[in-house]
Amino acid sequence: MHAHPCILITGCSSGIGYHTAKLLQQRGWRVFASCRSADDVARLQAEGLESLPLDVTDSESIRQGLAEVLRRSGGRLDALFNNAGFGQPGAVEDIHRQAMREQFETNLFGPWELTNAVLPIMRAQGHGRIIYNSSILGFAAMRWRGAYNASKFAMEGLCDTLRQELHGTGIFVSLVEPGPIESRFRPNALQRFLKNVDVTGSVHREEYQSQLVRLKKEGHAAPFTLPATAVAEAVWRAITVARPAARYRVTTPTKLFWFLRRVLPTRAFDWALRKAV
Repeated sequence: MHAHPCILITGCSSGIGYHTAKLLQQRGWRVFASCRSADDVARLQAEGLESLPLDVTDSESIRQGLAEVLRRSGGRLDALFNNAGFGQPGAVEDIHRQAMREQFETNLFGPWELTNAVLPIMRAQGHGRIIYNSSILGFAAMRWRGAYNASKFAMEGLCDTLRQELHGTGIFVSLVEPGPIESRFRPNALQRFLKNVDVTGSVHREEYQSQLVRLKKEGHAAPFTLPATAVAEAVWRAITVARPAARYRVTTPTKLFWFLRRVLPTRAFDWALRKAV
């Protein structure tokens, strides 16, 4: 691989994307840290990151953003980290179609479209790394998170397929599966919850009260929460080792529930998931 290899990261305004961009830049990579908001792009540029606008829900923004990356890099892209995403809380029966569309546009359709745009470049190079930021909820479905669960389960299926279709090309696909991580995930989820869910009119209104407490809580809302740099280290391994793993499980809960899913009958696993919530 060339000196100063290049990576494009989506969703770099805060949390996992921001800290991954910082860490990879410190370790000698040329990082294109993209954000949806022009204000966030300007802030990251002021901090010394090479930032540019890219909104994964907008096909033209994807096209223009990638074209700008390739213009700056001389047509090369060694890695892509599909990180942009958010969580839409709420029971399945309380999520309307538009809210589900918005969940999938950001968490799945945008990353899928960007990946397809990047693949011809990586095929021509004969190498590349594509990493998707999934979740413990990509294999362990928990209550009140149906839209998010569905988007991440779909992401995992997409990546498992891509991994097989790209076998032998020199392009590797990996999933990162974080559990609780320090980020702005909960404040952003709270906004979506209040916007799209009729809390008082729901049959689940009593259960929602505890969810609101969790979403509004300052600091860590779950045990075993790790800093965003824990995910950044997993991305670092995925883009630098000779043969990257298909999955990088980050945090104790992710590793525990991966084990439980493999050994427990479905009924027992469902019980464990309900207790975890």
